[in-house]
Amino acid sequence: MDWTEICVTVDAANTDGAADIASMAAKGGIYIEDYRTLEEETREIAHIDLIDEALLQKDRATARIHLYVSPQESPAEAVAYLDERLTAADIPHTIDTKACKSEDWENNWKAYFHPLPIGRRLLIQPLWRDDAENPENRAVLRLEPGLAFGTGAHQTTKLCLEALETAVNPGCTVLDVGCGSGILAIAARLLGAKSAVGVDIDALAVKTARENGRRNGFAEPDLTFLEGNLADDVTGQYDVIVTNIVADVILLFLRDVGRLLKPGAVFIASGIIDLREPEVQAALSAHGFTVVSRTEDGGWVCLTCKKTK
Repeated sequence: MDWTEICVTVDAANTDGAADIASMAAKGGIYIEDYRTLEEETREIAHIDLIDEALLQKDRATARIHLYVSPQESPAEAVAYLDERLTAADIPHTIDTKACKSEDWENNWKAYFHPLPIGRRLLIQPLWRDDAENPENRAVLRLEPGLAFGTGAHQTTKLCLEALETAVNPGCTVLDVGCGSGILAIAARLLGAKSAVGVDIDALAVKTARENGRRNGFAEPDLTFLEGNLADDVTGQYDVIVTNIVADVILLFLRDVGRLLKPGAVFIASGIIDLREPEVQAALSAHGFTVVSRTEDGGWVCLTCKKTK
């Protein structure tokens, strides 16, 4: 049976009030299209020219709130509830509905995730694909990202994987901070690391990462995923620490990364938009790190560092 998508359209100025009302009826999920501050928010993490042109053409004066009603629920009741509450709150609105097959929004993205060779030694293989050619006999990393970040296709993840290929030596230990789908920690094991630990504050990411680890034949204690944060939940010392997160979070991590690095260890930081690189480089230097390698792709920067003081 089909799900029902309900779309509530309001003036952008009423987005917050309408979203509060919609959330009360959104048992099957909700997302909000509000593009008023698109440019300002983008400048925090990326170049404006990285925004898809279609997004730049979006209407800034209105907002759209999308809700999903399961086949077991009544769309008519949800629409009536929304209309009554929005009217009582004096929020002008329109409400539209359409059928929405759950597999459409759960699985359609998979059509765009293809087998992907990375560097010289890795092949990222979607779990639902078994037809990838591998004439170079690369190490195959089988992956189901689920709702967690990390397929290998994004420039930041690709740069991290290539940096790991150089940094990981047989028998070393690796820590992946903000592990998402687990792709970096799993890749480290495939590249020869003795053990790898991934940590993420998102419980769903940790669940996904553990499942991906098992699919690739790894389990505790050689591959461990923790729900938590770097400051409070990670112990021990590592030969390689890698993180693929935005610049602001990397700056926070620098307070704790040093204590987790073995002497002569490597710290790989990716997810840095080039506009923020000078700030990150300055912070690395202030915390006693020296950049030994820098790679860039599409305005994203990956820095490989060593702690020298």
